[in-house]
Amino acid sequence: MPTITLDRYADVREAYRQHDLEQALYDAGGVVMADCLLVLHGAAHRTRRRVENRLFRRGTFRHWEHTFLRDVVTDTLAPFVAAGRADLLELGYRTVMNLTAMVAGVDHSTTDVAETDALYRFAKKFSEGATLVHTTRDPDEVRAEVAEALEEFDRIFLTPSIARREELLARLAAGEVTEDDLPRDVLTALLRNTEELGLDRDMLRREIAFYLQAGSHSTADAFSHAVDDWFAWSARDPEGAEKARHDPALLQACVYETLRLHPASPVARRRALAPIALRGGTEIPEGSEVVLDIAAANRDPAIFDRPTEYDPAREVPADVPRWGHAFGGGMHACIGTELAGGVPAATDREGAQVLGTVTLMLDALLAAGARPDPAAPPQRDPHSARDHFASYPVVFAP
Repeated sequence: MPTITLDRYADVREAYRQHDLEQALYDAGGVVMADCLLVLHGAAHRTRRRVENRLFRRGTFRHWEHTFLRDVVTDTLAPFVAAGRADLLELGYRTVMNLTAMVAGVDHSTTDVAETDALYRFAKKFSEGATLVHTTRDPDEVRAEVAEALEEFDRIFLTPSIARREELLARLAAGEVTEDDLPRDVLTALLRNTEELGLDRDMLRREIAFYLQAGSHSTADAFSHAVDDWFAWSARDPEGAEKARHDPALLQACVYETLRLHPASPVARRRALAPIALRGGTEIPEGSEVVLDIAAANRDPAIFDRPTEYDPAREVPADVPRWGHAFGGGMHACIGTELAGGVPAATDREGAQVLGTVTLMLDALLAAGARPDPAAPPQRDPHSARDHFASYPVVFAP
């Protein structure tokens, strides 16, 4: 069957909304992605999404940002500032790890460096398994490493986390605790709905591993690109950059431009379950593979003026997000979009801006006086076809 590539913004948006196009990007990464939310389709996906969506509400994000996340960003950055240098990838992963683990339901000590390092290592390995389609390494070797990491993660973190929640659920049933005593995380939600969702232990383990890696990997990746874009922009337009330093809305717009230009997944893949005719004239036969070229669609000149330029002040049509298709769309739109990207005040019913994780991280880094390390330029990841940095050293001004 043919492979059809869609690279216009409108075509990609319409394709995302087609119920007869099922997820196909992560077939190669089944070792960690099989049966997880991102690859489910139809009724199974709707049921899983309904259960997990209860956790991902705007009010929750706003609460986390103002009571938890800002402290995590500040506390994680502090020792790097004291040392005078950092690598953005390590800093990014460490910053988001506590929040990601909390959302997923992975119990750990936020003050135990060894545990944070272990979660960091697991998340990176799970991410490598999820994006196996883009690896330049031996796929079987990567699968074996991911399977071993899943077993170790289960033993160290997941099994104790499940035991604590099962005990709490038993005490809830006995009337010894209330709903307020239960953790508000994905693992608890899954354990409460295991029978309805048809989950076995391996599926449960993969879903938690998926949340652990998806949140940390994509956010850390966006962070490194946001800083890189900022450094380049500040060199070209120091006045504009200085204005953004004191304008949270403009700083958030900087992050949105980065997300548009550097989507975490440059393409999405779908498989046609039935013949589909798009309004733009493209015919998609049943059984064909459809490549949604997100990177190209996010630079569609019909939507984005000067599409390749980084312009935080750009105007876009009212029905187009500033980040384009960076968070996907339709049934598989990223469930954590507002956690990572925030909510512009102008679009929030309460008029309250949620800056989002990446903007908070960028703001804290710039406030600390970060600049590129003149002795160690950033390096691209040689083991991935995706647009990733392997390292990005920075130093901090006195």
